[in-house]
Amino acid sequence: MQAQTLEGGFANPPADAAHAFRGVMEAMARPGTLHQLAGATPPAPLSAAAGAVLLTLCDTETPLYLAGDADCAAVRAWVAFHTGAPLADAANCAFAIGTWQALAPLSGFPVGTPDYPDRSATLIVECDTLDTKGATLTGPGIRDSAALSLPDPQAFRDNAARFPLGLDFLFTCGDRVAALPRTTRVR
Repeated sequence: MQAQTLEGGFANPPADAAHAFRGVMEAMARPGTLHQLAGATPPAPLSAAAGAVLLTLCDTETPLYLAGDADCAAVRAWVAFHTGAPLADAANCAFAIGTWQALAPLSGFPVGTPDYPDRSATLIVECDTLDTKGATLTGPGIRDSAALSLPDPQAFRDNAARFPLGLDFLFTCGDRVAALPRTTRVR
């Protein structure tokens, strides 16, 4: 086993995972806000924030889809060693990670069912930039409005129109994360 596979996890897993979990939950509760996630050093092409999200949210019962460049031997081995998450195709995943282009089309991911809307996927979108400017966001967790640099605002408007079905999104860049739950309206 290569050293890179063994390295890059949380130094203090209980505390680091708790801090990362709080950051992810804060991002989901307050769409359009940026939160720092530290402690993970995953292999390229994953960002530190994406690694922290995977270490925190994935386990042996959460199927993960690796899209595009994220589907490489180094990431597969790292995920297997640190989380044990089974790899799946897009139609059967709980989480998916990749760039926006690699994750397209969104229609391939589970959006839940009327009886079980929670059986949808959460997409972890690796971004080149992540800023609190761009598309205007409104909805639960947002006082008046917020803004977030989104890759395709229309795709998120279409997703929100499917509520209570739909996808949830985490955006990662460097050591930062932002979220866009399906309840958020995008203008």
